[in-house]
Amino acid sequence: MPPKPLSRNGTKASVGQPVEDNQHSQIDWRGDVPVARRFDDPYFSLENGLAETRHVFLAGNGLPTRFRPGFHIAELGFGTGLNALAAVASWDDAGIDGPLHFTSFEEFPMSVDAMERALSAYPELDIWKVPMMEEFRSGTLKVRSNSLILNVILGDARMTVPKWAQMADAWFLDGFAPAKNPELWEPGLMAEVGRHTKKGGTAATYSAAGHVRSALVDAGFDVERIPGFGRKRHMTVARK
Repeated sequence: MPPKPLSRNGTKASVGQPVEDNQHSQIDWRGDVPVARRFDDPYFSLENGLAETRHVFLAGNGLPTRFRPGFHIAELGFGTGLNALAAVASWDDAGIDGPLHFTSFEEFPMSVDAMERALSAYPELDIWKVPMMEEFRSGTLKVRSNSLILNVILGDARMTVPKWAQMADAWFLDGFAPAKNPELWEPGLMAEVGRHTKKGGTAATYSAAGHVRSALVDAGFDVERIPGFGRKRHMTVARK
């Protein structure tokens, strides 16, 4: 199903909008896969990032089956925007009334040029990518369309998630590897994820680290380890 027409109504970001020079210097490339120099970790699978997103974050959260009007996804780590684009593509394909709500928490936003280079590998997402990138280039970190209400909240998630006033139906836990980016996997932050999840809500991550699963259990989730994507043997899914 084609996307619903875009109506532009972004909110300008006063600080922290994607900055070309600063963020470009923090990224190396393996082909068109960006690698965060700060964490020495790729933003998505070197094999197929879109397939990974569909396996880990969509299927891992029972999507699109669970989609319903007003559904809200929250995410730790916006990165290239691939997860948001895959989600809204799935939403439109499912033909759900109204927009998908998507909130992402990001401390180190990429430049728009870097996002576009990374996403160039997935032209099937262009119909959703192009208007999103136009909004980002205008300086906004919010996108409002008939298909998607997106809000990228800048800053340390350990500070921003506790202040968030909304609740998620599903979480995409997509920080860099816990060994390299432990801040996004701390028990205190996982507790806030649990606190901001609706009853019956879910979370999914590519990580199967024992301390991540334990933190999710302590946050009030029933946790299961299931087969991962590609060469990763396991991943984690959780239900509140």
